[in-house]
Amino acid sequence: MSLSHTLPEPRVTTVGDFFSLLKPRVMSLVVFTGLAGIVAAPGAVHPLTAFTALLCIAVAAGASGCLNMAYDSDIDVLMARTATRPIPLGHVGRDDALAFGWTLSVISVAMMGLFVNFLAAGLLAFTVFFYVVVYTLWLKRRTPQNIVIGGLSGALPPAIGWAAVTGSLDLAPLLYVAVIFMWTPPHFWALSLWRSDDYARAGVPMLPVVKGKAHTRLQILLYTLVLVPLGLAPALVGAAGWLYLACATALGLWFLAAAIATFRERDAAKEPAARRLFGVSLVYLTALFASLIIEKLVQLPMVPALWS
Repeated sequence: MSLSHTLPEPRVTTVGDFFSLLKPRVMSLVVFTGLAGIVAAPGAVHPLTAFTALLCIAVAAGASGCLNMAYDSDIDVLMARTATRPIPLGHVGRDDALAFGWTLSVISVAMMGLFVNFLAAGLLAFTVFFYVVVYTLWLKRRTPQNIVIGGLSGALPPAIGWAAVTGSLDLAPLLYVAVIFMWTPPHFWALSLWRSDDYARAGVPMLPVVKGKAHTRLQILLYTLVLVPLGLAPALVGAAGWLYLACATALGLWFLAAAIATFRERDAAKEPAARRLFGVSLVYLTALFASLIIEKLVQLPMVPALWS
């Protein structure tokens, strides 16, 4: 069965079409976690350097999304969630999207290297490579672990932001990366539970398609059981403050409750618990990194490290 939709009348490609290729909603979360890395990093950074680093992260994230849409355009047209993207609708040609995405990728990495530092540029280049080549072109269509391994690319922005300020890495940014990395599977598997028909139609081996929904719910719960204590770790090693610790504790318990509800879910048609979990996961990650930013800007007290 193929997805039917009505194509619009031919028209001139607009700036808005190219902007849509950048996946602005996804980009906003990437930029936000990158900003948290910049703000949380020790030492001072010139505002122009910080702005340049953040701009490079944003452009690279958008370029990665654009390239993902270009390389996945053949399956996007088969899925209800993605069929209205610019390439399936015929608003932007696939070759034009590829040229646009790779050009932005090169520019963002070059700017990061020239105006910030080479470590940040190297991490940014690795992030683009991992998302486009490792995840999109290799993992996505070959293994149900695609989102687990591929999630590393979306987890790296805090480390890039930290490196932009310090020119080095430390335990703190690696913990921030680990939190996002462990958050990614339950977040996207919650989405895949109610979009499983889409993925099956497109032949994408997401976990519910390959292993079934019951197994997916179990994996969501198991990953959440690891994520919740891991979310506390930055505070326990002195890399976050009391506000972060409070958010990580309260929201972690909320996340766990939503994961348990999803595990017990029996409405396989509508998946209301999975939909709630998807929303809870967005609030969880946003609030955690917002608390890091607030603590640094307001200079709230840090939690004494239990170990270092």
